[in-house]
Amino acid sequence: MTFSELETPPLDTARRLAEDGDLDGAAAILSRLAADPEGPDRAQAAVGLAVVLEERGDVEAARAAARTALATGHPEYAAQAACHLAQGFEREGRAEQARAAWQAVLGVGTAAYVPLAHLALARLATSLEEAEAELRAAMAAGDGQIGAHAARQLADLLMEHDEPGMAADVLMEALESAPEEDVPGLRVQLGIAHLELACAEFADTVEGGADPQTSALAIELLARTLPLRGREEDAERVWAYGLEHEDESLAAEVRLRYDRDA
Repeated sequence: MTFSELETPPLDTARRLAEDGDLDGAAAILSRLAADPEGPDRAQAAVGLAVVLEERGDVEAARAAARTALATGHPEYAAQAACHLAQGFEREGRAEQARAAWQAVLGVGTAAYVPLAHLALARLATSLEEAEAELRAAMAAGDGQIGAHAARQLADLLMEHDEPGMAADVLMEALESAPEEDVPGLRVQLGIAHLELACAEFADTVEGGADPQTSALAIELLARTLPLRGREEDAERVWAYGLEHEDESLAAEVRLRYDRDA
């Protein structure tokens, strides 16, 4: 062993061993460092140990190491440890444990990991209200790219629950601060929200009992817009509603519009 090797920091040696496939050797060094409560590298070593042990297939020991790192409260490595725990629980479908671990990430409070935790908690949410709150928190956490991603998820969720107006508001807000590369996707989704709003307005016009010409126009616009949202069967039902309407003048107006494509 050369003098330079003797001077190599243990963490670097452990990392090199792990990269070379010597997981046992790396684990031995990291275990020693993680076991020293006064050691300056304890948090980092414990996270590294968790990764090495998981690669070695020792999941429970890996989690114990991650909990050691989490207990240090280190702003970087405690947060990494909580993420490690949360992701492992998610892979196993253990939602409650995963939620608790993601909450621990928020408890550490390291800015770089807070948006990811909110996104994960939204993914694991059991209600619309909970998911909406977490996605809004992710939007407000200060990471532009994650905020844009959260906005698109929230907009999808709101449209699924027949709230296209709220979805459009979310997307407009996100566009004010989104990174340039995320703007096109947000704009397309905003257009989709406007299509949903348009469909709702057309439907309300028909249901509101407008005059035959206005109702026929609303029926045509609704029937021609719905396929843009992949709702061809709904469009056929709208046409049928108009063509078979008991008001003969309305049915005749709809027939004129329908026959333009014939």
